[in-house]
Amino acid sequence: MEEKVLADKEQFPTEKIIYSHIGKSRSIWESVFGYIHENHPDISAEWRYYNDGKSWLMKVTLKTKTIFWLSVIPGGFRITFYFGDKAEQAIMQSKISDELKTSFIEGKKYGKIRGLTLIMKTKRNVEYVKELISIKLKTK
Repeated sequence: MEEKVLADKEQFPTEKIIYSHIGKSRSIWESVFGYIHENHPDISAEWRYYNDGKSWLMKVTLKTKTIFWLSVIPGGFRITFYFGDKAEQAIMQSKISDELKTSFIEGKKYGKIRGLTLIMKTKRNVEYVKELISIKLKTK
């Protein structure tokens, strides 16, 4: 099991704290959020502490629509999108890796949705995040 980070309910995840955990993945973080701020200025992010997982999670939204969830892990961060069946065709036709497509198709269903998680420790995943944000924004 990986080490828990951002587990202290009393310690809000400031940029300094986040960067201390993600280390070399800081440039990937800055690429993701630079892209969002530049191309989707209406998207907002909010940190909340969740007692069930005993850690802080970032919820990234556009108005009332959740775009993705983010959690910090040692040396990087994890982004999880949740898509309904309507998005399946767009995901399968997208430029994301075959490995991610398979992960989505075979993923556990939570009611009518499935999760798609990217471990953000490599630059190529930034392009996949951009692609998945686009799909999320186009899908009802």
